[in-house]
Amino acid sequence: MTDQAGPVLVTGAAGFIGHAVAHRLLDRGERVIGVDILNDYYDPALKAARLANLTAREGFAFHRLDIAEAEAIAALVGDHGVVRVVHLAAQAGVRYSIDNPFAYQRSNLAGHLAILEACRHAPGFVHLVYASSSSVYGDRPLEGHGFSETDAAVDPVSLYAATKRAGELMSQAYASLYGFPQTGLRFFTVYGPWGRPDMAYFSFTRRILAGEPIEVFGEGRMARDFTYVDDIVDGIVGALDHPPAAGGHRVLNIGDSHPVGLMDMIATLEHALGREAIKVMRPMQAGDVTATYADVSRLNALTGYRPRVMLAEGIERFVAWYRDYYRV
Repeated sequence: MTDQAGPVLVTGAAGFIGHAVAHRLLDRGERVIGVDILNDYYDPALKAARLANLTAREGFAFHRLDIAEAEAIAALVGDHGVVRVVHLAAQAGVRYSIDNPFAYQRSNLAGHLAILEACRHAPGFVHLVYASSSSVYGDRPLEGHGFSETDAAVDPVSLYAATKRAGELMSQAYASLYGFPQTGLRFFTVYGPWGRPDMAYFSFTRRILAGEPIEVFGEGRMARDFTYVDDIVDGIVGALDHPPAAGGHRVLNIGDSHPVGLMDMIATLEHALGREAIKVMRPMQAGDVTATYADVSRLNALTGYRPRVMLAEGIERFVAWYRDYYRV
């Protein structure tokens, strides 16, 4: 696809997934407008490095904005003729929400509303793709099959999950009221180069290389549907290219569909690093869920989405990037 429909707005462009999506869109000849607040939730230098990669590329323009600033976002969309948006900006992190609840109110609720308002006033708007989360499913047993979009999402166990579910409901209301197409993507655990330092695989890598102990929460019994970032980008861009009909709003899972136990992930990381971790077993933390497992059949039927990078290969790629970036 070319940019005949105008530039694509990517919010959270200096973030892990937003950075990767923006590169993919640029690779195929799109013009991309990136928005990010560049806050200090985690290392601002890493965000700056991601952003430097993008600003060096032709076709990319950056605006430092808080997505909750509704008038500024609306002006940006209107002034540049934006009719497609990939909305990935949010306050991330389950544990962080315990001590910083109002950060989630602003970014995940007011910010999502500002994006919706900007889109509904944009002439000829084509498609809003936005980030939801697997956390909306709550804490439930795997029962041998993946979480399906038809499963109830009414028992969030963290404020983060509650705000993500609220965003889905807000989008459903706006689709019904104003008739512009939307797709919500329920992300499962994403990993890979340029990732987030607050994620377990990333922080474990730092600690293992430094000879420091790692804290294994849930006493190692947790499992996650680890999904390599390139596979995630395939799904996001595929969804963007297949908007629902006017007035349509859908929610789709996007993950790997192969949950991996936390201890197995640690063993894979140890092998890639060539070092054994010093493990300190801890109980489950408030807001965490025991396991995640994506049923991605709907996204596959729509776009042909099929994750290709297995965990061992993905972790090897991440470790190679980490050693190069941090010179360790």
